[in-house]
Amino acid sequence: MSTPASEAEFETVRRGFGLTGSATIEGSGFLRSALPVSALTTEAFTTLALALSSLMERMAFPEASDVHVDRALCDSWFGQHVRPVGWTPPSPWDPLSGSFATADRSWIRTHANAPHHRAALLHVLGLSDSVDPVDPAALAERIAQWDAERLESAIVDAGGASAALRTATEWTASAPGHAVQHEPLIEYSPTAAWDDSTRWNPTPERPLAGLRVLDLTRVIAGPACTQVLAGLGADVLRVDPPGWDEPAVLPLVMAGKRSVRLDLRDGAERGILLGLLAEADVLVHGYRGGAMDGLGLSEEQRRHVRPGLVDVAERAYGWTGPWTERRGFDSLVQFSSGIAHLGMTSARAAEPVSLPVQALDWATGYLAATSVLLGLRERFDDDRGSSWRLSLARTAHTLLTMPRGTDDEPGDRPEISGAVVPTALGDIAVAESPIRVGRASLHYTSITTSLGVDAATWS
Repeated sequence: MSTPASEAEFETVRRGFGLTGSATIEGSGFLRSALPVSALTTEAFTTLALALSSLMERMAFPEASDVHVDRALCDSWFGQHVRPVGWTPPSPWDPLSGSFATADRSWIRTHANAPHHRAALLHVLGLSDSVDPVDPAALAERIAQWDAERLESAIVDAGGASAALRTATEWTASAPGHAVQHEPLIEYSPTAAWDDSTRWNPTPERPLAGLRVLDLTRVIAGPACTQVLAGLGADVLRVDPPGWDEPAVLPLVMAGKRSVRLDLRDGAERGILLGLLAEADVLVHGYRGGAMDGLGLSEEQRRHVRPGLVDVAERAYGWTGPWTERRGFDSLVQFSSGIAHLGMTSARAAEPVSLPVQALDWATGYLAATSVLLGLRERFDDDRGSSWRLSLARTAHTLLTMPRGTDDEPGDRPEISGAVVPTALGDIAVAESPIRVGRASLHYTSITTSLGVDAATWS
């Protein structure tokens, strides 16, 4: 199903997927930006809530058409929904991740949060952490000797991640930008018939109770999707490779989940994963193009192992065009797509201005959760599985084409007054659910703050 970009794209998407219900939308957002970020948060959650309502109506649950969305809480759940109580989390940003001026009077955004991305960046610039950590000032001095797009290419070719600053016009005229804008915001295709084996036992309060979700995602977008599913009752099992960690991000995206480590390059451990997949209802993955095939988890293999799977995938730079296999993150896509340039010109600033939150990550994640709910609805209707595709760059295109000035007068950021959840790091206060559908809302009693702490089995 293909949906063209338009000023009312979310409405078009909802009509296209038969989400004909309505929602009561209350309150005011608080995110301030040159682009309608608060409108994006509300539209993403409204679409999610209507998909949940449509699924619950299939289950004949009472009050399933009673849908409420809170604008301020929608904004909060774009990365500002948790508050550590009595402790301070580490920074999510490496000191070498940031915006740097280049020789051609432009800018480049580096990404050094992952050790291998930091190593690639330093290698290209002829720097080393072998004696002392590289100082950002030393990095800036080396970057200033390069043109932005030349350095971008060199870092990417070395296995790193970066993005040169582009205007929105330059992006849409480029081969990757042109390809992405012609993709659907949510791409859907039906797959094989479902084999009816499932532990799913929905209730009006926990409509995804017992549903098994295999989570092969990292950082924010994919984990945001599976966190929603966990909040609605699903059994979410996240799988990470040995050595991977993201301690600053986990409190934001690991509520209600369990976590295991498996080395998918090892035949025995890949076999464990395939065993988990064979009993899963849903698979969510965020590997870049070609990576799943390289791990022996091609689309054909996944469908063979689990016929009728609801299979949801997200990428940074889309599914067509020359950048389908490029490593990318929210901060980089904002630079590539023209968002950071627009922020700079709108603020009359001397350097790029990104969005106040990583809105592309969170919005794509919540649209991915919407896709899961729509896929489950398809199972109710015709006992078939489904495949869904989304990308950060396509979400960026939606944001850039949304009408500006649609947000209400920004309100104040609300205090986080929801439940306090104990974790291994300390208590964390979690914001109230931004949506309520009948008796269902996002609800959490646990947050995993360390990876690989659970057994590789379904509960």
